[in-house]
Amino acid sequence: MNKYLKLKNISKNFNTEKKIKVLKNLSYDFHKGKIYALMGPSGSGKSTLLNLISLIDRPTIGSIRFNDNQINYNKKKNNDIFRAHNIGIVYQQNNLLPDFTALENIYLAFLSINNNKDLAVTKAKELLKKVGLQNRSDHFPSQLSGGESQRVAIARAIINDPQIILADEPTGSLDFSTAKEIFQLLENQKNPERLIIFATHNRFFANKADLLLEMNDGSIKSINGWDIDSKF
Repeated sequence: MNKYLKLKNISKNFNTEKKIKVLKNLSYDFHKGKIYALMGPSGSGKSTLLNLISLIDRPTIGSIRFNDNQINYNKKKNNDIFRAHNIGIVYQQNNLLPDFTALENIYLAFLSINNNKDLAVTKAKELLKKVGLQNRSDHFPSQLSGGESQRVAIARAIINDPQIILADEPTGSLDFSTAKEIFQLLENQKNPERLIIFATHNRFFANKADLLLEMNDGSIKSINGWDIDSKF
């Protein structure tokens, strides 16, 4: 199997007035060439798990390995470089830079790993065409619809040809028809060398994943409907 991402005994606590345990001793191996859905109620740990995998946050305890290389959370610069090269992120609210055009939002992501602006612009234009927005390159985020903004966000996420795509509720704020188009675009990014993980509240889209991981109370409770305790 094409194992790529290994989580071992991951726990994440947030300390406010009292300690909140968001993830609890979670272990799981993810494989390239697969699409995984994370589904569960609000507060079940889906977004927190994606933040840990993206190296935006760090676990309280536990380890994360990519290709058998364990992440050292004390090496922030190295982790930032790794993320820029290997991880593409799509957010529910797209997080586009409001003062930059669709084209600029995409090619700026490429400039984070390569300072060849001509190449960056060429790749961004190709991706805008790929997501059906070649005529919207000079438009700012405020001039784009929700679906168009998510298309730009997906193009931005894949411009560096990442090995992992993480999407947190990528269709959550869209009407169903537009959501289906955006999800199809996300599905189209699947290839044998890429791992895709998305979080959703929508079972229609969750059921389209190769593996559906249902989360509750900070851990994975079932995989494709099979209770973990009974299956393993």
